[in-house]
Amino acid sequence: MDIPATLVKARRRAGLSQTVLAARAGTSQATVSAYESGGKVPSVETLTRLLAATGCRLAVEPGAAREPSRQEHERTARALADVLALAEALPKRHRPELRYPGLAA
Repeated sequence: MDIPATLVKARRRAGLSQTVLAARAGTSQATVSAYESGGKVPSVETLTRLLAATGCRLAVEPGAAREPSRQEHERTARALADVLALAEALPKRHRPELRYPGLAA
């Protein structure tokens, strides 16, 4: 779901400005703007409230799960390999024996 586009479309369909939508949903115009621009991601509760203020509702419908493409799998695998290589390159300082803080008597 493209949340910013969905919010803009619902707001425009309702004929509301960001300011009016914000007042109806109990938030600020700056927050609505941030959600619509993708700068912030609303919680499900907030998104539901914003959509309700436009006369729409959030619904979950069954659908086919999208399988990641081969390119997405390869990109993720490369990123994981890079992280593991970086972890291996970090210096290791093992002490020959475990140390515990002294206990106050």
